Amino acid sequence: MKMIFRILLLINLISCVSGTLVVNVTQTSYQAEENDNITLEWTFTTKPESSITSFNTLCSLFINQKPFVLFHLHDGVEVSESQDQQFSGRVQFDKDVLREGRIRLQLSRLRTEDSGLYLCKLGTDDGLSSDTCRLNVTAADHPEPQRPSESPDPKSQRRTGLYVGLGLGLTAAAAALLVKFYFARVVVLLNQLKTLV
Repeated sequence: MKMIFRILLLINLISCVSGTLVVNVTQTSYQAEENDNITLEWTFTTKPESSITSFNTLCSLFINQKPFVLFHLHDGVEVSESQDQQFSGRVQFDKDVLREGRIRLQLSRLRTEDSGLYLCKLGTDDGLSSDTCRLNVTAADHPEPQRPSESPDPKSQRRTGLYVGLGLGLTAAAAALLVKFYFARVVVLLNQLKTLV
């Protein structure tokens, strides 16, 4: 994880001083509900003669400044091993639009923990650039199913009353024994004090 963070930092530092590549997010903020699907998209300047093998992309979700890799493309080849487990099987990359200057990622079966800041960095022969967007995933409202009401069984009501009565009786007996023991102990202590005085 530290290595990924260092790579992101290095890419960010290099992007400040090199190239003519510019990455822009198409939408800065997204709102979705749990279990929905969403498409995150970034655009960038590209040359028609650019080879797909010249594209290096790293898209990550940042939560509390900790990166979680959503998608990684190295020399035009998807590197699924670097994808964080929470995104496994839920990210679709549209490779066809890459040459058109677009990075399009579809994230399916959204979870509330997918909320956060998404950063996409792109490196080509023309330089390095990045942009961010924010995704907020809210919990889906699922109404509780209505259960049919049942009338209580008279036998179970009698049993419940019996158990409550027994419980109260035992509690009262235990309390009486404690009080008796306490007063007996107080009497013993008072007698001991009388002998000392």
